[in-house]
Amino acid sequence: MSHSFSLPFSRLPESLPIFPLPDAVVMPGCQLPLNIFEPRYLNMVFDTLGAERLIGMVQPDPSVSAEATAVCRTGTAGRITSFSETQDGRLIIVLTGVCRFDLGEELSCARGYRRVAARWERFAVDYDSDAGASEQEHRLYPLLKSYFSGKSMEIDDLLLEKMPATALVNLMIGQLPFEPAERQALVEAVSVGERLERLARLLEFKLAEPQSQGSAKRH
Repeated sequence: MSHSFSLPFSRLPESLPIFPLPDAVVMPGCQLPLNIFEPRYLNMVFDTLGAERLIGMVQPDPSVSAEATAVCRTGTAGRITSFSETQDGRLIIVLTGVCRFDLGEELSCARGYRRVAARWERFAVDYDSDAGASEQEHRLYPLLKSYFSGKSMEIDDLLLEKMPATALVNLMIGQLPFEPAERQALVEAVSVGERLERLARLLEFKLAEPQSQGSAKRH
């Protein structure tokens, strides 16, 4: 987060627009492409482009019905780092994860999308590269290799082992086909060591499950 486009932690805004979307998690340092077409979210993007360019990605609360508006208590602010228009009136954007936040009170908004007060305090660690990386890092590599092998997915072993712990764990949280509640538990683990431990345990659980056909990730 050292380049001139990045906001320092002390300047993160007091409120954020939120985009509730299941399985759409953008951890700090990772990227998430989004296809925006609903009028309220088009409004959100255009408004955000005129401000800090930050959007809070949050998952709907998996413990309530699909029709409910409840969202999880923790999300990640992503900064719009790429933006393009389509001829049919959509926006294609890319968010780059900046920092996680806890949701405070919901604020009023006249443009259709939701805004909340953002509580950043618990996640100042997101500005510290590999802060708290633990010895569990080396435990993760063979688990990931076994997991990808079981899914018949190829992976560059050398690239995997060269990735810093924080980057690797954050990338896997967003990319692996976990259930929303499983993914949310990883998002809410504050330190990279805690996230690494939870991810390793989850992979061990997945590897112990009987093989099934699985399901495709929804977009």
